Amino acid sequence: MFYEGTLQNGVTAPEHLRKNVEFPWHAPDTPMFFYQNLGQEEISSSGTSFLNRKKVERINTPPLEAHGTVMAFQHGAGYSGLSFACMAKEITGGECGVLAIDARRHGKTVSTSDQPDEDLSIDVLVNDFVEVIQTVYPDPQASPSLIPVGHRMGGSIYKIGGVVVLDVVEGSAIEALPHMNSLLNARPDGFDSVLEEAVEWHVNTKTIRNSTSARISIPAIISPSDSSSPKVPPFIWRTPLRSTAPYWQSWFAGLSNKFLAVRTARLLVLAGTDRLDKELVIGQMQGKFQMVVVPGTGHMLHEDGPTRQAEIMVDFWRRNERAVASIKRVGES
Repeated sequence: MFYEGTLQNGVTAPEHLRKNVEFPWHAPDTPMFFYQNLGQEEISSSGTSFLNRKKVERINTPPLEAHGTVMAFQHGAGYSGLSFACMAKEITGGECGVLAIDARRHGKTVSTSDQPDEDLSIDVLVNDFVEVIQTVYPDPQASPSLIPVGHRMGGSIYKIGGVVVLDVVEGSAIEALPHMNSLLNARPDGFDSVLEEAVEWHVNTKTIRNSTSARISIPAIISPSDSSSPKVPPFIWRTPLRSTAPYWQSWFAGLSNKFLAVRTARLLVLAGTDRLDKELVIGQMQGKFQMVVVPGTGHMLHEDGPTRQAEIMVDFWRRNERAVASIKRVGES
């Protein structure tokens, strides 16, 4: 597309040709989709292109007010920012913005460095997340309040309006680690197609119970295979979970204590009360955080019940929007 006289976000002809993509394009060499957008086209300042403000609003969802609140989502291992898509659609009404990123080695994120990006230790992931926030909002004083969701924000110079953890508890997570290899053995090595087989597997196994959300989020976590071997499926996992095994312990160790120690409003959303560990049971009885249990959902509760999850998030935000804490950088006294 041309904006302000320059081509932005364009693709080349070869990029239009996607091998092994099973989709009934009307013109296979020119894939396209139709997006209904009722915004008014305006002449840009250059006089050579058009600006559609409604289109920009649909692509980027900042808060309505300059100093509003943004929910910053961090997905789980093996998934991508699109796992929050259906929930984000329910949240973004202008008052509260949404930011969801793909972690390194996940989704559409690729490294711009010549150095390998295999390290998924918690410190590296936290630093990546903080650097993205600092890039998007370079001026802390002018930045909106942030509500990190699904990510234990170790420290930031930005205003934190609350912290939300989705169905992750240190005790139960660490107890489950010895069984992870058995669970991964039950997963297929890949799929013959993305839109049909990969989505169907996630829905049939109740990994994701919402087929609409699965059709949005699953294509981002599957990649075409480069192998010509008949033993390798045409589509494989973008992030093989076995390769993340060296980092599992670091992801969860000390999580409950850090969650309870954050100096701001705290929300823990669970699919079942049996997931609480001792430290969180004590903290919950002492009223140190808000807990909401969402029945009828699985571990991917934000995909299984996006509307209900959005209601919980917005209610938490409205109740605590004035309780903003300033969190220092990690290591600062």
